[in-house]
Formats: sequence, C-alpha cells, structure tokens
Amino acid sequence: MLLVNEKITQYLNHLLVERGASTNTLKAYERDLRRYERFLAEINCSEITPEVISEHVSRLRKSKLSESSIARAVVALRNFHQFLAKESGLPDPTSDIDVPKIPKRLPKALSVNEVTELIDSCGTEGVGIRDRAMIELLYASGARVSELTKLDIDDVAEISLAEKNAMTIKVRGKGGKERFIPVGSYAQQALSQYLVRIRPTLLSNPRERALFLNTHGGRLTRQSAWNIVAEAAERSGLSGKVSPHSLRHSFATHLLDGGADVRVVQELLGHASVTTTQIYTLITIDKLRESYATAHPRSR
Repeated sequence: MLLVNEKITQYLNHLLVERGASTNTLKAYERDLRRYERFLAEINCSEITPEVISEHVSRLRKSKLSESSIARAVVALRNFHQFLAKESGLPDPTSDIDVPKIPKRLPKALSVNEVTELIDSCGTEGVGIRDRAMIELLYASGARVSELTKLDIDDVAEISLAEKNAMTIKVRGKGGKERFIPVGSYAQQALSQYLVRIRPTLLSNPRERALFLNTHGGRLTRQSAWNIVAEAAERSGLSGKVSPHSLRHSFATHLLDGGADVRVVQELLGHASVTTTQIYTLITIDKLRESYATAHPRSR
C-alpha cells in the first residue's frame, strides 16, 4: 500500500515551513489531498499512473463540487506530485492533466456612499468607536481581515511630513511578507479616537500589544471582525453585500478609479503578481463603457 498519508503530511509541512503558506491555504490543500488519499484507498491503488489521476479528476467533475473547487483540487494535486517528483526523481503522473479554466468573476465593490453608510452605522460611542476605526482602517488600507487582526500597537507609526501628520501601518501578509501602507485622515481620526477613548477601557493586561481588542481585553479574532462588519452591514441596509473582503475590493477599485497606477495598487494589496491586481481594472473599464453608452449621442 502506498504511503500517501505520510507524503501528504510531508508536503503540508513543506508548504508551512518553506513556503510560508497561510492557514486557509493549508486547510484547503489538506482537504483536497485527503480526499485524493481516500480515493486511492478506495480503488486499492498500488501505483499512481496518469490513468489513476484522470479517474480521480473525472470523479471530482461528477461530484457536486463547484468548478472553482475542482480547479483548486487539481492544482493541489499537481503541486503535490510535482513536489514528490522533485524530492524522489520519479515521473510526475499529473503532467498531462489540464486545470479547469474558471471564468474570472469581477469582485463586487461598494460605492463611496455605501462605504460611508457602513462606517456611520457604527456610531460614536462605546465599542462602536472601535468598530468604526476597524472598518475605516479596512477600507483605508485594503488589508485582509486576517492581516488587520494581527496588527499590534507597534505596527502603527505616525510621522511628521510638511507639518502634517501621516500615519503608516506595517502589515504582515501571506508568507510573512511585510508591507507598509499609508493611511488617510479619516482612518487616522477614527483610530486616534479608539486608541484614546476605548482601547484603554478594554485593556485588561498591560502587556497586551494587539491593536484591536475584544470586550475581554484580548486580541480581536478574524471571525469577530467579520461579525462586526456583518452587523454594520445589517444596520446600514447592506446585508448580504458586504464582507471585510468587499472593503478590500472597494479600496482597490476606488484607487484605480481615481487614477492610481495598477502596480502601486499591487504593492498596497500585497499581490505577488500584477496579474492578480489587473482584475480590478476590468471594473473600471466596465464603468467607462457604461458611461460612454449613456452619455455619447452615437453610442447606440
């Protein structure tokens, strides 16, 4: 019997230690590879051949998985076997397997007015001040919610430039890569209010360095941050349209609408490739087409 279990564990450790993969990526890869392991056990496989791989992919396509989930599973399978081929020198049985092509789905961006309504719904008292600061910072920085909840007090720096205060936050992204993001005046004011008025009242341990705290004085979790955004969306009548990630989409889209260079936006978002960032340019092109069709007398 093949020692697939051991090899999968070895590969996941490689992703964690050497590639710095995120927790979500590791969970997704483990789920896909364990499904593959169960398939191999079911057919009592003694040798993994291209035909075995094709059969597994065929079963995935017949399952109730979405096209994007199947594509991810095939990518996980290919990467796993490429790793094994590199480690052992054996042929890669996945070399002729095509990854299903998934049509690019445009991210949904909020309008500027919707972002304002979302922020204003938090109010100006109690933990609402914390929630307001958190949502302002998500929109001002384009940070992922996991990056935001990892921020410490020391990651917020305020410096003086031309007699104006400019705030910068240090974000730790995927693979532990750090990037610095400037933060505008609205988020600065909201964050200042939170740090002065609310954080000291939540703090129970003076040694706690987390920027955003929960009501017990500990670090705010990713799930709690999601809930805060969802509750703000409910209050502002935007339920179902808003998540922390939609604020990231809005950040990128509004920057590009305002004329920012795509490579600057890439750096701010922490994308490894500009290709990932360029999906946002499709939104601005659609807006141009819509405006043209509405305004130009000979557009139809």
